[in-house]
Amino acid sequence: MRLLSWNINGLRSLKDGFLEWLYNDSPDVLSLQETKASEGDLLEHIKNPKGYHSFFESSKIKKGYSGVAFYTKKKPESVEYGIGRKEFDDEGRVITLYFKEFTLINCYFPNTGREERVQYKLDFNDCLLRYLEKIRREKNKVIICGDFNVAHEEIDLARPKENEGNAGFRPEERAWIDEIISSGYADTFRHFYPEKESAYTWWDLKSRARDRNVGWRIDYFFVSRNTLPYLKRAFILDHVLGSDHAPVGIEVSF
Repeated sequence: MRLLSWNINGLRSLKDGFLEWLYNDSPDVLSLQETKASEGDLLEHIKNPKGYHSFFESSKIKKGYSGVAFYTKKKPESVEYGIGRKEFDDEGRVITLYFKEFTLINCYFPNTGREERVQYKLDFNDCLLRYLEKIRREKNKVIICGDFNVAHEEIDLARPKENEGNAGFRPEERAWIDEIISSGYADTFRHFYPEKESAYTWWDLKSRARDRNVGWRIDYFFVSRNTLPYLKRAFILDHVLGSDHAPVGIEVSF
């Protein structure tokens, strides 16, 4: 199975080229973040692409904010929205698909650009990890993907010294990535490419940073360690345009 994840920075703003790309790439599952739209806002061909089942979760507190979605060829056994905490679920940040072989969680993590959002994100992270562990105990193989809004190590951004302590590279945000790894999950990209530099998934649009590849790797696929034997590839599709993020992906075979 080919699984992709992409922060598309607004599903309503995407042109017909998005569907052309979707059909050409033909992933088994596409996870989207920052859709900035509810299901009712979308045109029919975007809401229900041919050959895919679709699932949407949007913000309940602010229109055109946050939001996650799934397109999947294979119908899941069940779908779960949110992680069971109103203050997080009201922002439309998580959808979970339960397949027979594995469970896939799609997340859009909070941004800590405002100081008051730092603790909110840390609380979200802790709640999410408890949610993941509950699923792992019950369903065994777990895959989590999305925009984590944090670069883990210095290798994961072009200018680590200049950004030390800034949003997305705060020590407490990075420490949570250490925690999820120590809890038994693997960063799939680093599993295959532990020392690969200049591999980024987000670039600042205003400064045209993508042209110079001055970026950050903040979009991930993590898998529970018992899923690693089924993991075949991990990659970044940095040639795909349409957002300030690039799609990331893995291939698994069960």
